[in-house]
Amino acid sequence: MISADKVDGKLFLEESKRLVDGLLDKYLPPESADPVRIHEAMRYSVLAGGKRVRPIIADASYRYCCGNESQKEETIYKAMTAIELVHTYSLIHDDLPCMDDDNLRRGILTCHKKFGEAVAVLAGDALHDVAFSLMAQTNSPIAVVELAQAIGTSGMIGGQIADIESEGKVLTEDEIISIHNRKTGALIRCSVRIGAILAGATELELKKLTEFGEKIGLAFQIVDDLLDIQGDQELLGKETGSDSKKQKATYPGVTGKKEAREIANKLINEAISLLDNKEDNMLNFLAEYIGQREN
Repeated sequence: MISADKVDGKLFLEESKRLVDGLLDKYLPPESADPVRIHEAMRYSVLAGGKRVRPIIADASYRYCCGNESQKEETIYKAMTAIELVHTYSLIHDDLPCMDDDNLRRGILTCHKKFGEAVAVLAGDALHDVAFSLMAQTNSPIAVVELAQAIGTSGMIGGQIADIESEGKVLTEDEIISIHNRKTGALIRCSVRIGAILAGATELELKKLTEFGEKIGLAFQIVDDLLDIQGDQELLGKETGSDSKKQKATYPGVTGKKEAREIANKLINEAISLLDNKEDNMLNFLAEYIGQREN
């Protein structure tokens, strides 16, 4: 197993985050462009920070499958930006009073608290639009469909509605897994697959990477559930304890905290065992990072 203390892994994470931040700044409309208010809100939410895990995973998958370095600007870089824009749009809408009604995101006021609900809704919609414009520019219809399906009613949106409908109800572990796999796991799985697709992965590589993505996606949300209970609010950049206040269905709520942690660790180890443990395999490092994260 690759240690999360491994220097080249940390450097990869830092350098990749800087790369993603630069790409986001490059492809987002400038604040000065009309309509100014929407562009301010878009840039406010997107450039507020964040781990950038999903686009970094896509890049690591592209590298793992030996994607063409000379084509990165026109393929994976645009896809990485699109994935993060979609993720941020989902957060803006999640935070709205009609959804989770949160006040903080990434350590600052949520978009609707800063700009008002109407602007927040439209800013999220606009990020969705920019994301698919960028994905279309990769000239990979398969990758475009991959992203659309991951965030549609069989993916993220389906998970979100199931999450809302489960509030205050007692769910089984299988029902929680189904929600988590769609609400959070689908976009992470999609990030892994898009990187592989754009790199021209073999059928066997794509099969292994799909399973890898499913496992780390579920582990990510289980860890998220645990952090909402016992995480540091300052490190998280958002309020803790919100799941219990809203009577949301969570993994530790079904299994208990100890077992939830054990299951997350098991998923991470299973994911790592699927891929070659070569020195430059940053996917395995990212899997371990997801299992150990504190925000």
